[in-house]
Amino acid sequence: MDKAQLIETATEDASGQGERRLSPEDVERVLDAVFGTVQRPGAIARALRSGETVVLGSFGSFHSDDGTAAFRPGKALTEFLRGEIR
Repeated sequence: MDKAQLIETATEDASGQGERRLSPEDVERVLDAVFGTVQRPGAIARALRSGETVVLGSFGSFHSDDGTAAFRPGKALTEFLRGEIR
């Protein structure tokens, strides 16, 4: 899945019935703010640089490991990937 597909899928998933629909541009701005772009680091990168760990609930966490970003999947993500939950 590339960035355009992620934006399209997230736009569809974030738009519930009767709620204000997010535009693809809104979703892209949020993704860029969280993950960053070539021109500007995102919130995760800035937190890792300052020595923080970024925890995203049961999805997992990002941390810095000797100057390299590392991801540790959370329990819910692991269980979903193993087919243990739907």
